[in-house]
Amino acid sequence: MNPIRDYLFVYGSLRRKPGACSNHPLLAGCEWVGPATLAGRLYRLDGYPGAVDAGRGRVQGEVYRLRNGRRTLAALDRYEECTRHFPPPHEYRRVRRPVRLADRRVLSAWVYLYNRPTAGLRAIAGGDYFLQPQEQA
Repeated sequence: MNPIRDYLFVYGSLRRKPGACSNHPLLAGCEWVGPATLAGRLYRLDGYPGAVDAGRGRVQGEVYRLRNGRRTLAALDRYEECTRHFPPPHEYRRVRRPVRLADRRVLSAWVYLYNRPTAGLRAIAGGDYFLQPQEQA
């Protein structure tokens, strides 16, 4: 019997930086699968993004296969502050969603979705956090 493979979709600070080959230390030991998209909308928060299930847009990101899913997800839950050790309502919630890889395959992957109201937030056009215009200081 094949074990269930856990995949993770990331779209913000956990993504590889453009032109770099390394990813966030929390993903050390995970296997990079490739670029992917998630149905939804991306918003600019306080220097980082938040994706929500809304609209017809696509959120740009990438997928990793988790080699030690339970331990990695526990560490990521702490990083995203969505464990019982943080007061609710949590800013993010971890859920499974279908994501589409560049080769059109669809996988079920864990993703951290923004869990608060989006009124007053600025949507990121094109759904790619790395391609958004940088604000002037």
